Amino acid sequence: MSRVTIVLEDLVQTRIPTQHGEFDLHYYSNNVDDKEHIAFVKGDVSGVKDVPVRIHSECFTGDVLGSRRCDCGEQLDLALQLIQEAGVGVLVYLRQEGRGIGLLKKLQAYNLQDEGLDTVDANIHLGHLADEREYNLAALMLESLGVDSIRLITNNPKKIEDLRQLGVSIVGRIAIESDYHSDNLDYLKTKAEKMRHLLSFPKAEK
Repeated sequence: MSRVTIVLEDLVQTRIPTQHGEFDLHYYSNNVDDKEHIAFVKGDVSGVKDVPVRIHSECFTGDVLGSRRCDCGEQLDLALQLIQEAGVGVLVYLRQEGRGIGLLKKLQAYNLQDEGLDTVDANIHLGHLADEREYNLAALMLESLGVDSIRLITNNPKKIEDLRQLGVSIVGRIAIESDYHSDNLDYLKTKAEKMRHLLSFPKAEK
């Protein structure tokens, strides 16, 4: 994606009332994939500094089905709640399922995890990187919305680093931790220990 000059277009904006409040949905087209990336916007963010922003990658199993194997669906809800409470903000929803490997490979990785591999090793076993996500489109979407600077809602320091390299002005981080339990504890431990995610549960817990 990074080798192609990206042409992004904000095709449609429409009002979406939700359980977390009312947002404006922006539907973007682009010339590098056929996926439907969107921005969920609260308030007028053009020219605004320190805007709370969540860059959320699609997780069908967590976001739609409520799977307990990950924390994605809970993070999505928490982010919208945080933005609603702030009265202004953006949730960028990128269609890069399974950290960029797609739904089929993610489900295959789940089976490998049930056989004993962790989420990182399962991806690698399938011939992928631990995380193949890119944020070029997210950076351009924030630019198109006129956002001046952001406070990124994330636990992932690599996401902060990648977005800064793309020119996004990040002035702070907002932690977004959900409950951990028997179904997602190993997954969250792996994110903390192998992917540097900033999580507060005891790292030595087994």
